[in-house]
Formats: sequence, structure tokens, C-alpha cells
Amino acid sequence: MSGDTLAVACFGQPGSYSDQAMQSYFAGRAAAASYCDHFEDVTAAVAEGRARYGVVPIENSSTGGITEVYDLIRRYDCAVVGEKCIRIEHHLLGLPGARLEDIRTVYSHPQGFAQSGDFFRAHPGWEKVPYFSTSKSAEKVAADGRKDEAAVAGRLAADLYGLSVLAPSIQTNRRNFTRFFIIAPSMETDETADKITLIIAVHHTPGALYHVLGYFFYGGMNMTHLESRPMDGHPFEYFFHIDVMGRLDDPSNAHTLSGLASMCPYFRILGNYASDKGGVL
Repeated sequence: MSGDTLAVACFGQPGSYSDQAMQSYFAGRAAAASYCDHFEDVTAAVAEGRARYGVVPIENSSTGGITEVYDLIRRYDCAVVGEKCIRIEHHLLGLPGARLEDIRTVYSHPQGFAQSGDFFRAHPGWEKVPYFSTSKSAEKVAADGRKDEAAVAGRLAADLYGLSVLAPSIQTNRRNFTRFFIIAPSMETDETADKITLIIAVHHTPGALYHVLGYFFYGGMNMTHLESRPMDGHPFEYFFHIDVMGRLDDPSNAHTLSGLASMCPYFRILGNYASDKGGVL
């Protein structure tokens, strides 16, 4: 990478978990961020050349894959050039001086609600309003200035928007992490790359997926993630998004992937990049 300032499209707002992932991944490099309210805004900015990189959440350790993002990366023909895992610690945020008994309405990205289900089951009378992102929810509560409103967001958002923590660590899973993809218009790789992300489709015949995935077993490649997404116009047929450990320049890995490609009516490698080994320790 050059020393020039990098244009980065980031989902959410300043203070969001995506913002944390971006700041961590690009630490030490000059990055000019543009913040986006929708996942598609990020992928479109990258595909159309308005951003060199994009940062989007791809899966959460509690709620699984973020399916819309898988579809958008494929649809916009983006590549995956990196990943970052961020520990997610949700807090209920409100105006200074507000109390839990004041709250009537809570704003959050749907993932924030889904990851804090136990907490909200204990408060059935609250209206839960889905909003653009957790950080955008915090911004709204601060702007509205109402003590009966709260947001689900991180402590960075609380500091940024001058909110108080009304209830700390409300996420159900105490080891809650979100994995973020760093996307780009085309693949980038270097000597640190050890993870490959690819998309395949298999023939709609009995045992097709079983035989295709056998290539990874016999090739000694560890598959770390498998996500299926419906194929438009083909009922009950799917794209499979797969993560495996390996390098494209390893002859054994290249041989395995070549054999896999020969078996698949659709085969595309999205990227070969460095895994975030320390992200969930």
C-alpha cells in the first residue's frame, strides 16, 4: 500500500463497532472515512471506485452470518482483503439523569436487539424500534433529548454522544464477537495471507455438496465457515460462501481448489488474506 490517504467506506457512524474495526485494522495508516447508513452503500462505494476499501460486519458469534452482506459482496463483485474481529459489549444508553424506570422506547440495529434478547425479555413493556446502526441509535437519543428514550450501543458511542450507561453489558453472550470484512474492488495478498474466502454453487443432484466439500478434507484444508444463500431464480438452490485456511500460492492448496473448481458450475475466490488470529483471545 502507498503512503497516500486511503478512502474507506464504513458502515455505521463514528463510535460504532464497525468504526472500531476500521480504526483497529487501519491503525498507523492514513485513512479518510466516509460513514454509511446501509450495507449496500459500502459495497457500492467500493465497486464504483469512490472508496479504496470498505468495512462491513459479516458474522456474529451469537447470531451468526449477516446474510445481506454476503449477497451484496457477491452482487457487487467485491473482493475480501482482510478481516477484523471486535468484542461486542452492548450497553443501554440514555440521557444523563435518566433512569431505567423512565425508559419507554429503545432504538438499536436489529443485531443489537437480537444479541441482547435476555435483557429485553425482562423489560417487555419497552417499545423496541429497529434503527440504522447502534451508533446512529445513540446519536438519535442524544439529539431527541428525551429521558424516556434509550439506545443499545457501545461505550465509545456513549462518550461520543454524551450519554450515560443505564445498564452495562446487556448482551446475552459474554463472549460476543463480530467479525468484519475489509473489502476492495480486487484481491490483494501478501506473505501473511493464511485464509481463503470463496463462493461456490454445486449441481442440484444427490450428494453433490458432500463430494465437493470432500476436496477440503482430502486436500488437508481446514474449513472454518460455511454459509448458504439462496440463488435468485433457482428455487432451493444455493450459493455456498466458504472460509478455509490456506494460501493460493501453496501448490497443494492450488491443486485442491483447482479440483474443486472443476466440480462446480459456479466458483469464485473472493480473497486470500491474513486471519485475525488475536481477535477473539
